[in-house]
Amino acid sequence: MSDKTIKQSFAENDANAFSRKKDHIELAFKSQVASGLLDKRFYYEPLLAAHPRRGDFPKVNFLGKTMNFPLWVSSMTGGTEWANRINHNLARACRDFGMGMGLGSCRSLLYTNDTLPDFDVRHLIGDDLPLFANLGIAQIEQLIANKKLNLLVDLVDKLSADGLIIHVNPLQEWLQPEGDRFAVAPLQTIQTVLEKTNIPLIVKEVGQGMGKESLRALLQLPLAAIDFAANGGTNFAKVELLRTNEQKQAIYSQLALVGHSAEEMVELCNELFIELGEKIQCQEIIVSGGIKNFLDGYYFINKLKGNAIYGQASSFLKHARGEYEALYQYVDAQVQGRELAQALLRVKNT
Repeated sequence: MSDKTIKQSFAENDANAFSRKKDHIELAFKSQVASGLLDKRFYYEPLLAAHPRRGDFPKVNFLGKTMNFPLWVSSMTGGTEWANRINHNLARACRDFGMGMGLGSCRSLLYTNDTLPDFDVRHLIGDDLPLFANLGIAQIEQLIANKKLNLLVDLVDKLSADGLIIHVNPLQEWLQPEGDRFAVAPLQTIQTVLEKTNIPLIVKEVGQGMGKESLRALLQLPLAAIDFAANGGTNFAKVELLRTNEQKQAIYSQLALVGHSAEEMVELCNELFIELGEKIQCQEIIVSGGIKNFLDGYYFINKLKGNAIYGQASSFLKHARGEYEALYQYVDAQVQGRELAQALLRVKNT
């Protein structure tokens, strides 16, 4: 039987069958996966569910609001020439897919509204999804020293934000050529903000993560959430180190390797949930730092024994600098993948 006859026969039932079968033959040898490369975090259960329909994923209650998808667009940029486009694109994606968003550093808005258009995205994301402003611990320490904590309230109000992210970054500041020096422990600064304002707070690191005792202290504070910002994603200590001279890079290079992975922090939090019991006041976690895709996110929020979503930054940044359609397609693929994982994969040892 000729190829033409076979193709006609296939076409009667499936217009793409002939070309698909040829593809299968040609690609079969390129598609083998060595057993050592298998993702061993999951049980694959192909018999237990149908393919998910769009929108089947259960909604998530987080930070007092309902999200359609358990993904937090982590703080990325502020005060750059790209900030306006990036923040506006990200806010649109959050609206379209029901995600939460943390703005990049809003330091430029403390004393002036000149850059407000770059950060003013509440009208895009809508009122029903969480949106948090962001400021470094060094700036907040200075506001406390100058008795100007009212500026924090003003910052949150002018952005119509639901609260404030405080990023704690001692290694970054130490290595940054223009960096600030902390006069008091960050924990004390955070406690002061909690005592003197009613602003909901998220506390995060900036790419090194946090150890057990820092997590222990934060879990016992009435925070809105803790954001891991673990080692594995963008490492701002390393970013600053690369901005210094070669001598300092040689001396301090090991500092950029200090920190904790998201996997380790999940384990530490699970231990602390058991140890602290009723002493825990912060119940919500954003697992971030090295989360490359929906499978990482699905794995970690199922491993963590608490109310958790996952956060991504650099992968969104890559797609948010251009036209919105590119970002939309990227997020849509992530959402579809997450829905498929929910249907067919079970996390081991949960």
